[in-house]
Amino acid sequence: MRSRPALLAFIALVFLPGPASAAEGDFLKTLAGNWRGKGMVLTRIGANPINVTCDFASTAGPASLSMQGTCRGLLVIRRSITADLEASGRGYSGTYIGPSGQPSVLSGSRRGNAINLGVRWARVINGDRVANMTIEKIGNDRLRLQTVDKDLSSGKSVVTSRIDLTR
Repeated sequence: MRSRPALLAFIALVFLPGPASAAEGDFLKTLAGNWRGKGMVLTRIGANPINVTCDFASTAGPASLSMQGTCRGLLVIRRSITADLEASGRGYSGTYIGPSGQPSVLSGSRRGNAINLGVRWARVINGDRVANMTIEKIGNDRLRLQTVDKDLSSGKSVVTSRIDLTR
């Protein structure tokens, strides 16, 4: 009987969110700075990709990352983008505001140099409200932002945006 409370306490310590680890804070600090790059965005699955040029400024704290940016495409289209993440325990949560201007919910975890996030869009996009987003650090001075959505008609995953940035 005495071992059951100890087991429950162990499970709570392992699986419940807690403060972000020092390792998460150290990783997040490497994402801070000014970033510039190019990529592509699909306005909807099946559409032709739009080439974009983007600028981002990111700040990081011991358990947070905030990215504000602007992407331009087709010479006249300009969209603001923001993402705010909080690290807690082994997980991340936050919000993303893209071209729609409405906040979408982010949640996920980091594996290696990539923060892998599930997205719950504020409105229906490509037939549903879910997708995946990755913020991946590549080397010291490169960053890739990518979203992947499912094509409901084929069941296949489709990269709907991919932006490669450098400092």
